[in-house]
Amino acid sequence: MEISRRRFIGSVAAASAWGALSLTGAPGVANAASPPGDVVGKITVGYQGWFACAGDGAPINGWWHWGQDWGRTPSPGNNVIKAWPDMREYTRRYPTAYGNFGSGEPATLFSSYDQQTVDTHFRWMAENGCDTAALQRFNPNSAEGATRDAMAAKVRFGAEAHGRKFYIMYDATGWAAMQSEMKADWTAKMSAHTASPAYARQNGKPVVCIWGFGYNDGNHPWDASTCLDVVNWFKGQGCYVIGGVPREWRTSDGGSRPGFGGVYRAFNMISPWMVGAIGNAGDSDWMYQNLNVPDVADCAANGIDYQPCVLPGDVSGRQRAHGDFMWRQFYNMIRAGAQGLYISMFDEYGEGNQIAKTAENASMTPAGSGLLALDEDGTACSADYYLRLTADGGRMLKGQLALTAVRPTPPVLPSTGSTDLARAKVTAESSHVQGYVSGNAVDGNPGTYWESANNAFPQWIQVDLGAATTVSRIVLAVPPAWGARTQTLSIAGSADGSTFDTLVAPAGHTFDPATGNSVTITASATGRRYLRLAFTANTGWPAGQLSRLEVYA
Repeated sequence: MEISRRRFIGSVAAASAWGALSLTGAPGVANAASPPGDVVGKITVGYQGWFACAGDGAPINGWWHWGQDWGRTPSPGNNVIKAWPDMREYTRRYPTAYGNFGSGEPATLFSSYDQQTVDTHFRWMAENGCDTAALQRFNPNSAEGATRDAMAAKVRFGAEAHGRKFYIMYDATGWAAMQSEMKADWTAKMSAHTASPAYARQNGKPVVCIWGFGYNDGNHPWDASTCLDVVNWFKGQGCYVIGGVPREWRTSDGGSRPGFGGVYRAFNMISPWMVGAIGNAGDSDWMYQNLNVPDVADCAANGIDYQPCVLPGDVSGRQRAHGDFMWRQFYNMIRAGAQGLYISMFDEYGEGNQIAKTAENASMTPAGSGLLALDEDGTACSADYYLRLTADGGRMLKGQLALTAVRPTPPVLPSTGSTDLARAKVTAESSHVQGYVSGNAVDGNPGTYWESANNAFPQWIQVDLGAATTVSRIVLAVPPAWGARTQTLSIAGSADGSTFDTLVAPAGHTFDPATGNSVTITASATGRRYLRLAFTANTGWPAGQLSRLEVYA
């Protein structure tokens, strides 16, 4: 079982006493050592992909990273997470032993082993300006190895499907024989993924990150020559190598092991770790003045790219300040001259510093669990708020948004945001068989479904959104356990329920269990209250079939 990085890294002494400082002098300015690529000039997110559930088919066969005891169902007495995911967009939801959500629904969790989970995450990345995902890879030579190998393939598929990049990020923490085994793992397994068009490249070279060299604790015990050998070996394999290093890498004190200057400066890119070191905007200001600005200058002098860490803050520690903490870091890192940014993390619900969609309020967390939601400081935040904030940070990094200390993103969308506009709304249909009525498609249950009369195409299903609405995305699905099928359908919209115009022309859409049996269709339209889907063919059954009909503004 891996141990959280935070457990190995103490906070900076007297961090809480730094306060808000008055900053003087010009920001650090440096030319990037490398031109824009898949990490330089880009937003990279750390992707754990290490959550599994009993019954999901993963080789690890347990509740991986959801509880202390992976053999028991997660519960208030078997819990290691600090925040609860927003479960509304997952087709497979695994029941836990927690009390029901405040809404009354059963408390469920997702499995990273389900391809639909990974696809959903990479879709969120694509929608919110996350360019590249760094897949965390701990020591794979254990009982977890087969599951980790499978996750690499699932991440590759998700990145390819959603136009994102990914790379392997080796975490050396606790990996005693890493010098030989990391090389062997790359040669025998992970290097094969560089054949993917989605594999990240910088300066024409496949990207690899090594996290954990130079940390001054017992879980990172190697000497400088051992670590330098590994860095140079990967460079010899033609890789662009990033170093996930202590924040004091430049001064070789504090959390940095002495004598590692040569190792740090052998990396192509330096990425200092900040989780556990800062917890408010004043801490970030101190880091900017005392570490980040001189870091940028040192990297520029040595031809190294600089990718500092930005974190949203621990939900349970009430660090987030409805986005102000994270935005201060974006502002500080970009004005310091950072060439890229590393977001910690995308899906780390265990440390509570995830940007992936998270419970908005008590209606989305288990009753009596003590887990806080995004509104913990009294300010309502939409589940996707930190994704949206990351998108704006990426725009500022790329010069598409002027440098500003004031976050441009409101905590709650002015419209309906990520809410499924079709949930529990009135439906209509051309026909149905047995109890498979149209209302099943909007009840939020992936196992119930609408099925039209058989052998009688065309057929249709319609939803009344309740008011004229702007529509941008429609998600359709059939039950996740069904076999693959292609349904030919079109989508029309109407303001009054009688006069319809075509929004999406007839086309075949493939529902594949390997990708959650889910299809997402872009349909840009305004002023439509009614949506009607017309089915003319289905390769899996002679009828129109849907278990989910979701509509998003």
